[in-house]
Amino acid sequence: MTKVKNEVIKVIPLGGVGELGKSMYVVEIDEELFVVDAGLMFPEEEMLGIDFVIPDMTYLEENKDRVKGIFLTHGHEDAIGAIAYLLQKVQAPVYGSKLTLALAKEHLKVMPAPSNVKFFEVSTKSRMNFKRTYVTFFNTTHSIPDALGIVFHTSEGAIVHTGEFKFDQAAKGPYKPDLGKMAALGEEGVFILMSDSTEAERPGYTTSETVVENQLSKTFYGAEGRILVAVYASNFLRIQQVLDKAAETGKKVAVVGKSLESYFEVGVKLGYLNAGEGIVISVKDIGNYDDSEVAIILTGNQGEPLEALEKIVRKHHRDIRIKDTDTVLITVTPSPGSEVSVYSMMNELAKAGATVLTSARNVHVSGHGSQEDLKMMLNLMQPKNFIPVTGEYRMLIAHSKLAQEIGMRKNQIFIADKGDIVEYKSGKIRMSGRVTAGNILIDGIGVGDVGNIVLRDRKLLSQDGIFTIVITLSRKQKRIAAGPEIVSRGFVYVRESEELLEEASNLIRKIVEKYVNKETFEWTNIKQEIRDTLSSYLYQQTKRRPMIIPIIMEY
Repeated sequence: MTKVKNEVIKVIPLGGVGELGKSMYVVEIDEELFVVDAGLMFPEEEMLGIDFVIPDMTYLEENKDRVKGIFLTHGHEDAIGAIAYLLQKVQAPVYGSKLTLALAKEHLKVMPAPSNVKFFEVSTKSRMNFKRTYVTFFNTTHSIPDALGIVFHTSEGAIVHTGEFKFDQAAKGPYKPDLGKMAALGEEGVFILMSDSTEAERPGYTTSETVVENQLSKTFYGAEGRILVAVYASNFLRIQQVLDKAAETGKKVAVVGKSLESYFEVGVKLGYLNAGEGIVISVKDIGNYDDSEVAIILTGNQGEPLEALEKIVRKHHRDIRIKDTDTVLITVTPSPGSEVSVYSMMNELAKAGATVLTSARNVHVSGHGSQEDLKMMLNLMQPKNFIPVTGEYRMLIAHSKLAQEIGMRKNQIFIADKGDIVEYKSGKIRMSGRVTAGNILIDGIGVGDVGNIVLRDRKLLSQDGIFTIVITLSRKQKRIAAGPEIVSRGFVYVRESEELLEEASNLIRKIVEKYVNKETFEWTNIKQEIRDTLSSYLYQQTKRRPMIIPIIMEY
């Protein structure tokens, strides 16, 4: 505990609750404000054309002078993917482990941050002192090395953010958890615990990584042809396992995907990935080896694991085609909303003759703790108050029930939505209002310029197509000079719908002639009536509602 008496403490999730991804949490201790994680989320299926989603950072921008530090728990995209966007709005020092900072800096190569941002490498031995608090760290087990829990020490006890974690008794090296420090924190007194809820609905303990290792051994020794492994770009644990099995079986490994190549280079350079001399080859050199000698690790340009595999299945990839002797390992679970497309891709792989192995065949285990892991964390920390984080709403509820099972009362548990304020003041802790929070959609270089209306239009275009009318008017002669010309895309095939289009042209002509015979007329009125009339007619004939765009020109 700190010697300084803390008067007001607030915890505010800006992302990472009610969803999987884009973690961002604000911890306010009196006038000092700290940010834990700055993550992104891959788009849901209905977010057509969106590259990824980041948290709304309005609250941080409004209070940028109070932000004293940005703390990163680990190097996955859901924790560091929005760091460049945050640093453009808030200039504060960034704290994280060696690997986490190196991966965060990779993001800044794409979207540079201000040049004066300071990065501080921390470890389980570090202590960072601030005016109203000091911050310490502890190691956790996750699917990436150097994952940390963050601890803010206050006069009321510790505020602990676990980061994403599980307990694996076989974990070693940079994956080994700091159980002693966790227990010591619990003994000293944890005021608020924020803990990972991703697998709160799954009974038991999360399966050990040794199970995956054994299955990979069987696959690498038994596969007749090439082995393709789809991973998240930042899943260093799985990547290392593939490298190890390739070395054992004398295979060469090609790394495919811009983000994966970048992360792989960082991992090797810092010693977190051991590739072995001569194991890694260029994807262009695959053809120089027998299929039985080749393994391919692949991911998408943004680190999303299935993008590259989808390109290969659709025969859009420049260098790789699926062969009937291939074995494909999908070492991820589909994100919510993407199940249909993933299973469709698996069907296409099967049609091509490939053998497909998924988590059901022990080629993937979660990097997050299941129910017994979560209870163990709660028992180690013994918190006075608990905020389940990092998960969809049902996962937060499930985690809160686990806390009640070990003896916590409902009034000690706060299930917060994005923007909710959990505040301690005058000896009481309660929910005390909201701040601005939500989603910012990233499309290309556009930040937040695509909203619900644009997404609605994209969805409409994808479902019913577009119907464009071009017509030229002579205002002086009060007549149609040219047209109407109709262009249909994604609605009907023009050559097979001549009667429909002819009747549509007649309706348009009648509307235009009605207006041009008046003394004065507005194009806006003509366009609106064309839309209304055509929309009704086309729906009667086809039961579809294309986007109707009238273009009127005048000479």
